[in-house]
Amino acid sequence: MVQASTARNERINLRLSETAKRRIEQAASVEGKTVSAFIVSSALETAEKTMDRHEILTLARDDALRFFDALADPPPPNDRLRTALEEHTRRVESR
Repeated sequence: MVQASTARNERINLRLSETAKRRIEQAASVEGKTVSAFIVSSALETAEKTMDRHEILTLARDDALRFFDALADPPPPNDRLRTALEEHTRRVESR
């Protein structure tokens, strides 16, 4: 999990309802944290879970085997792949 930086020089401001603020204050108190520490730790935990969902590919066993087989013995490039590679080369070289 990503830890909050010890050099705290960034700021986020937010507005919330009185009910939400009270609930966050209660939860922070129950965990023995300041409201800021509670919000930062909760946000970082959610951020990590979100990033994991978008960065980690989980496959069923059969799909994973097919994927690794394709990496080990890839099929020959088809016309669409050749066209895409040519387009990529054209764009990269024109920079």
